[in-house]
Amino acid sequence: MQTTIQYIHAELSGIYPTEEIMGITKILLEHVTGWNYTQQVINAHKSLLDRDKEQINSIVKRLKEYEPVQYILGKTEFYGLKIRVSPAVLIPRPETEELVALVLQKNIMEKPKILDLGTGSGCIALALKSRLKNATVTGVDISGDALEIARENAKLNGLDVCFLKGNMLKWRELSRGKYDIIVSNPPYVTEKEKTAMEPNVLNYEPSDALFVPDDDPLVFYRAVASD
Repeated sequence: MQTTIQYIHAELSGIYPTEEIMGITKILLEHVTGWNYTQQVINAHKSLLDRDKEQINSIVKRLKEYEPVQYILGKTEFYGLKIRVSPAVLIPRPETEELVALVLQKNIMEKPKILDLGTGSGCIALALKSRLKNATVTGVDISGDALEIARENAKLNGLDVCFLKGNMLKWRELSRGKYDIIVSNPPYVTEKEKTAMEPNVLNYEPSDALFVPDDDPLVFYRAVASD
């Protein structure tokens, strides 16, 4: 397996930072072998099967084109949950876990009614429901493809969350009464900032979930905060 690890590092060196390559290597080996990191260390002296090597070679070729490993594998983890992803949804970021933690920290209600605007993969809504079992959680997104992924993730994790199609700029038209908590991680990157984006983000993740007009960067924040 050491030979395979060296191969991955050599092929991706100069394309991704060293720390990211280490993370990708762990993810690939776990995906192909089923071994977690501890098992990978224990079995480091073993050779991989030819079919496993071929699968890794195929994935590495796609990684060299900057395709995100999460899209290649079709999955990621978020706040302890298994989350399916595709190019229809943004890849959940660790920083978004901080948003979930903040909501959980601030909540003082036993049965809050929560609305997640621009839900995408449903990761925020599902993470909140997983920790607030008595909460009523609704996720809204304008993308039908994203909602399909979100509903699959709800089923995958055995969580009861309602996902609705709608424009978050007009979220009050979908409102089912009052909500105790409204949470959102809306688009905020301006069009002029595209040139500074990494190709794995710019070329693969959904632009509608990333970018806002240069002349109105707070358009979604204003809609969420409106009375």
